[in-house]
Amino acid sequence: MEAPGGPGIRQDINEENVTLGLEGNEHQAGWVRVKVEESWFALERGFLERHSDYFQALFDSGMRESQQEELYLKDGVSARGFLIALAVCRDETPTLSDPDELVEAVECAAFLQIENLVQYLCDIIDSDNCLLLYHAAAIFGVHELFHKAALFLCDAFDDLKEVAESTIPEELLQYSQTLSPATYVAIGTHTPSMELLQDSFRVVCFLDEKHGEWKHLTNLPTLCSTSMAGVAVLDNRLYIVGGIYGYGKDAVDCSFCYNPESGIWTTLPGPQQPRYDFTLIGHEGRLYAIGGEVQKRLISTAERYDCTKGEWKLIQHAPRPVASAACAVARRRMFVCFWKPPNTTDIYEYIPLKDEWRLTTTLIRPQSYGHCMVSHRDNLYVMRNGPCDDFLRCLMDCYNITTGQWTALPGHYINSKGALFTAMIRGDSAFTVKHMLTLEYTIAAGGWKPRRHMKGFPKSGSLWTCLLRLPKSGPVTPKPDVDNREGEMSLPAASEEFAEAIANL
Repeated sequence: MEAPGGPGIRQDINEENVTLGLEGNEHQAGWVRVKVEESWFALERGFLERHSDYFQALFDSGMRESQQEELYLKDGVSARGFLIALAVCRDETPTLSDPDELVEAVECAAFLQIENLVQYLCDIIDSDNCLLLYHAAAIFGVHELFHKAALFLCDAFDDLKEVAESTIPEELLQYSQTLSPATYVAIGTHTPSMELLQDSFRVVCFLDEKHGEWKHLTNLPTLCSTSMAGVAVLDNRLYIVGGIYGYGKDAVDCSFCYNPESGIWTTLPGPQQPRYDFTLIGHEGRLYAIGGEVQKRLISTAERYDCTKGEWKLIQHAPRPVASAACAVARRRMFVCFWKPPNTTDIYEYIPLKDEWRLTTTLIRPQSYGHCMVSHRDNLYVMRNGPCDDFLRCLMDCYNITTGQWTALPGHYINSKGALFTAMIRGDSAFTVKHMLTLEYTIAAGGWKPRRHMKGFPKSGSLWTCLLRLPKSGPVTPKPDVDNREGEMSLPAASEEFAEAIANL
């Protein structure tokens, strides 16, 4: 692995020694020299305090070591592990494929309490390193990494079972199996109607993979709309925001949240800017509503919902007005597609900490209407329908956010009634669904390979899909008294004017 660098950084590297420091300023105030094994690192105290709880506690302790210009880390950290930590804290993306590197990185994250490194290790969990990271996290007590690796093993257990049973302790294997796997969920298109109409499309279903069929999970709230709505999952909660009702395509001004643990729906405030046909992304405790339409006019406004505070806040406008933009989160980074017909797709990244949009790449490919984007590891898969004369043929391109390179994947994918435009990724599998058929693909370097097929979604029309972790005992039916209390708390969030409009349809 290469040592991290940057402007003004000197790197003298060989097998015995690594020295990182500001050229000629290693002994300036505010700097400290850290010895790890036989290597020396000259670093800013402030940098260490920002990224390591260990160093922050040390420098604030008042002990003799807190004032020393040289520190020795004798146990619990290797030079290579420390070098990996420095790279991650400098926002670099080191490639960790060697098992020893992974273990040393986990050990360093545990000993020095480096949250950035823990998050990075969680991000790179895949079927190749899941078992190693799971075991190492258990040994060194890195709880977040331990839980994330356990969830990954739970989701991919059928593929990893043989190796897992022969390489990790039985108690780790058992713990992962107590968790609930991510379940494929599909939502029919529904516009608000009166309860007595018993709209059969007001349904949310989950895929029973054992029997290869869709089963009822819950009904949508009466006032909820999934027509041109924003649908996303955040912290294992299903959110449905906005949408339309009535012949005039009026925007629904409230949001709905489903908790699979309790089986209860609650209502939440809608965005400050009522909108429909927009993009909704759930990411790190917040919902992001991007673009959409208002009174049949495209908009570029964007806002985020803080689930803790329960409030929407405007953020930087999208680069241009956009409706129903494809989006994906890869390596904790948010990407959104902006299509300019007939053949240009700009992919922008939104950076929450800076509240800014940054153009990542541009794909030049002809297509006749919308597309979908999903992520797997550090790849973005952009799926688009063929030209006008062959619009049922779905083509796929892959963009690697680490190398910055595009790859056109060979083969065609069935796109009848939008099958590949509702894809979801779980482990190394991709799930797609349409009315006639549900397909699971294995994601491989050369393309997606069909793995198995199951029954299609029982209702026709457009679909929303997502992944939810359902209780292992199955869908929860709320007790009447709990459900009624929740209803009394929730329904007033919908305006009387809105309810009256629905009743008059």
